[in-house]
Amino acid sequence: MSVLVYTESEEGKFKKVAFEVASYAKAVADQMGTTVTAITINANDVSELGTYGVDKVLKVNDSKLDAFNAKTYANILKQAAEKEGTKVVVVSASADSKYLAPLLAVGLDAGYASNVVETPTSASPFTVKRSAFTNKAFIFSTIETDVKIVGVSKNAFGLKENAASATAEDFSPSIPENGVHVDSVDKATNTVTIADAEIVVSAGRGLKGPENWGMIEDLAKVLGAATACSKPVSDLGWRPHGEHVGQTGKPVAANLYIAIGISGAIQHLAGINASKVKVVINTDPEAPFFKAADYGIVGDAFDVVPRLTEKLKEFKAQNA
Repeated sequence: MSVLVYTESEEGKFKKVAFEVASYAKAVADQMGTTVTAITINANDVSELGTYGVDKVLKVNDSKLDAFNAKTYANILKQAAEKEGTKVVVVSASADSKYLAPLLAVGLDAGYASNVVETPTSASPFTVKRSAFTNKAFIFSTIETDVKIVGVSKNAFGLKENAASATAEDFSPSIPENGVHVDSVDKATNTVTIADAEIVVSAGRGLKGPENWGMIEDLAKVLGAATACSKPVSDLGWRPHGEHVGQTGKPVAANLYIAIGISGAIQHLAGINASKVKVVINTDPEAPFFKAADYGIVGDAFDVVPRLTEKLKEFKAQNA
């Protein structure tokens, strides 16, 4: 009857979101008077999960699972949920988990609530608060099925340390052939990914060309942030499509989102609206982004950004 949480990893290391959903699962388990069981796929050291309240870890290790496949992963989670007799499964709001959660819901005949931002307001009936209308409103949803799946919005709950034992147990589910073969995967290295970033520095056509992106990368490096861009920038080939954020790109729910030279098209705003603090730097005081921003600077990015970067470097040096 424990709460089951899917803790994502990459190249054997847990993603930050794994610890956030583990923290959330622990809070739900405390409400229900039960324990937390995590399932990991090809993760190396699972002991760190105990820091965030995980009591038991089901370890799945199989080289055939190195490349994510939603159908296969959902099938593995289904077997784990049935093994544990779980009634609540917690997943993240990552692209992978959003893909597998509906498949898992079908397999378990479960209700699925996505974009959950808080622990259940009620355990019986099971009611959760969710963001809606591209984060412009909240709704309260009741899941009435016997098994419930909760998708937690990124950075909504945070990391909560709550030490537990995290005893490990090898789990060997049946893994059917999925018909998908991955030849190779190219990944960026030594950079903060948009998916894991708490701070995102994003820029648009106001940068005038790809040759000017150095100052964006400098600012991101000082802040420990990920770099991103608007759709027109990726369409022009100035930046990789993997950096395109917005409703038609990657959604962003950062603690701090800095938009530089981005006017604020509705599709872009819809995709970053879940970010907690939004800062805009633009020469046009009428840019739509100013209406959505928490803080705004009317000014030339080529003047403002280097000065901001230098001030941050000075601040970090003084507080080192």
